[in-house]
Amino acid sequence: MSDPMVLERTWPPPPRDPRIATAPAATRFILRGDPRVMSAAGLALGLSLPVDACRAAVGGAAAGLWLGPDETLLLLPPVSDRPWRDVLGEALSGLTHSLVDVSHRQTGLELSGPDADAILAVGCPLDLHPTAFPTGMCTRTVFAKCEIVLWRKGPALFHIEVWRSFRAYVLGLLEMAGEELTVS
Repeated sequence: MSDPMVLERTWPPPPRDPRIATAPAATRFILRGDPRVMSAAGLALGLSLPVDACRAAVGGAAAGLWLGPDETLLLLPPVSDRPWRDVLGEALSGLTHSLVDVSHRQTGLELSGPDADAILAVGCPLDLHPTAFPTGMCTRTVFAKCEIVLWRKGPALFHIEVWRSFRAYVLGLLEMAGEELTVS
């Protein structure tokens, strides 16, 4: 017979190791322009670039991440029949726009696992609960002391764009946070 005054102690679930990996290689562009520019670029890339704030669009191996009303981060396969600059330059000819290759500047990390949002919460001030930051959402934010672009690609999968000079710092903090969560 159980005593109603005795509380049963429950133990935390067993550790669930996160997976932190380098994202697949990509060519990266920042595209700035009005909706006609975004439409023309999307058509050339075979995807419909996002028009809703903080959303990502994927078409094949290409992705477009909305960063502002006139700014999109393009993540494209590193190899194509024609250089992406030529493809986009032709599609955007005659339209006022800015297209800057930032492939040299930044790199991507992928964080996956059931505790991925908790690991990110260690250094990111956003509410990462799936109801507040659902699959397909992306935004420019900070992780600890660096600017990142964060994209939830799946329920337990995040893509993190970070400047190459901050990669080791972000990676180290993610690994530390993962270790802390699996030990506690």
